[in-house]
Formats: sequence, C-alpha cells, structure tokens
Amino acid sequence: MGHKITLIPGDGIGPEVAKAAQRCIEATGVKIEWEVAIAGKDAVEKFGNILPDNVIESVKRNKVALKGPIGTPIGTGFRSVNVAIRHALDLYACVRPSKSYEGVRSNYKDIDLVVIRENSEDLYSGIEFEEGLPATKEIISQIEAFTKKNIRPDSGISIKPISKFATERIVRFAFEYAIRSNRKKVTVITKANIMKFTDGIFLNTARKIAQEYEGKVIFDEALVDNMAMQLVQKPHNYDVLVLPNLYGDIISDLCAGLIGGLGIAPGANIGDDMAVFEAVHGSAPKYKGLNKVNPTAMILSGVLMLRFIKEEKAADRLEKATRDVISEGKFVTYDLKTDPKDTSSVGTSEMADAIIAKLGKI
Repeated sequence: MGHKITLIPGDGIGPEVAKAAQRCIEATGVKIEWEVAIAGKDAVEKFGNILPDNVIESVKRNKVALKGPIGTPIGTGFRSVNVAIRHALDLYACVRPSKSYEGVRSNYKDIDLVVIRENSEDLYSGIEFEEGLPATKEIISQIEAFTKKNIRPDSGISIKPISKFATERIVRFAFEYAIRSNRKKVTVITKANIMKFTDGIFLNTARKIAQEYEGKVIFDEALVDNMAMQLVQKPHNYDVLVLPNLYGDIISDLCAGLIGGLGIAPGANIGDDMAVFEAVHGSAPKYKGLNKVNPTAMILSGVLMLRFIKEEKAADRLEKATRDVISEGKFVTYDLKTDPKDTSSVGTSEMADAIIAKLGKI
C-alpha cells in the first residue's frame, strides 16, 4: 500500500535538498504520492502569505510531511515559519539525532546522541513585547509592582511559559523513545538552580515521570551550562537528552558539531498523530540554485520519515547507501571532502545520484 505525504520544498536551498531527498526516498521502492505545498518566500510571492492555510491543511490530511529549510529573518521581520508549523500542528516533540559517519571530518568518533526537545513552550512561544510600546511599559510596571525589582524602561520583554502538562508529555516521549530504540539512559537538562519556577517545573516533573521507568531506563539530570562542557569532554557518557525548547535548539547544534556539522544532522517534529521531517540546518540563500550544498541532512531526515511510516527496511537501505557514499568520499559535496577546495567534489544532485546508485546494489 502506498503513502500520501506532504512535500514542502522550502526556500533558499530548500527545493534542491528536498528534491534530492525525494529522489532518494523514491529509489528505495516505497510507493509515495507527494502532495506539494508551498511555504516561505515563494509562498509570499505566489499567495501573499508566508504560511498559507493549505500547507497546514495538507499536513493534517496526510499526517506526514517532508519539509525543506525555510529562512527566518534575524532580529526583524516575520517570525519563524518552522515554529509556526510546529505550533499549528502541535508537534510537541523535536527529535534530533547526532550520529557519526565515517568519512565526515570531526574531532570525535562513534557519537550516537539523540536530543529530544520540547517544541511548544519556553521562549519560543512567541510571547514578546517590543521596547517602547504602551503594552510593554504596562507589563514592565506590573512586573515591578509584583517583584519589587526595577526593569530598565528601554527593555523588550519575552515571556517563558513552562507547564507540567507539556513537560510530562515530552519527558514521557523521551523515555518511550529510549525504550523503542534500545537506548539505556535519559538525561534531563535544565537551569533549575536559577530559574526555579520554570526550569524547576521541568526538572521536578521529569523526576516524577522517571519513577515510572525505574529499572527500564537510567535517569540522569544536568544543568545546561555544565552539559555543554560535558558533551565536549565526554560525549560518550550520554545517550538521550531531553530539554526545554531553547536549550534543546542550542544543545542539538552542539551535538551536530560533534559529528561534523549541521550538514549531516536530520530532524523530526512529532505530535500525537502526525509528524514533519526536516533538516536541522537553515536555508542558506546565498547558495540557492548553485547545486552545491550537501543534501545528507535532508536525506537522513527522509530516513527518519521512512521509519515513522513503518518502512524500516527501506530506511535501513537508504541510511546504508548514504553512509557508504560518504565513507567512500568520491561522489560527495565539497564540505565532505578532506580538502573543501578539492575539484573532484560533486553537486547536490550528483551526490543524490550516487546514493541512488548504491541503493540499486543493496
């Protein structure tokens, strides 16, 4: 039986890496009907809306989507489309594996970590008050009245909500993921020694949930600043990491650095009955249309998608084909060469061709 899946090409390099992943997924033999939905800058030009309603409707219908990167302006402009999609579909669990592949330049070997990031709350909730506005001044006055602490009048304000409900479901998701994946340990990461009423909720709730899994999975806890150091010094001591939203974003990038960079870091955003799969890296608009960027992260996101739709054998074959092409080092993009200036490097499409050729031999 085939699968109907939403394909969101993205913008910048998104369409190129999404196309590469789509071709590799189809080459596994899994029958997929793709429903293309446009979001990002192309959607603004075509529909006047960066996230048209039909994108969300398509994912709700099909329950699964593969999404290329979509750019987000820094400091100004519209809010993240990526975050908006997660919130609209209640994709509360962000899963970001970081796994070493032979042939990728890195200072570490045999890394195999998974970050489970809470996706719905924390400072990514988008509850912000711009400096100088009347509402912001009112918020500042109320905070000063309640806390007896002064806030400079030229401040912007962000609100950080963390609830027991959202924490319970993400921590339980992390433990269940560990059990399904035959992993041994879950580490909860917070800054609960300072933010006692937000991160404190996250930590205390995680401790309660961990009791349900005693004897099945080891439970550990750490402070986020210390964890940043520990992951650099002793990454092999860790397995599954579960974190609030902002820390999860930062620590997942650190973990990607351990394996050679965001170019090989896949991601999944999962809710109760639907999921969107996407590379962790951004849209890199300066490389748009150059057929130059590494498609691995997007292809490996496709591997995660195949596992989600219960096409395990196809997922295993695609991961192996990708791993073999990278380890051989012949038909890879410039960033996967020992010398990035190596003229034998290939483009995005050609690397996908090599992976497809490998699939035919597995």
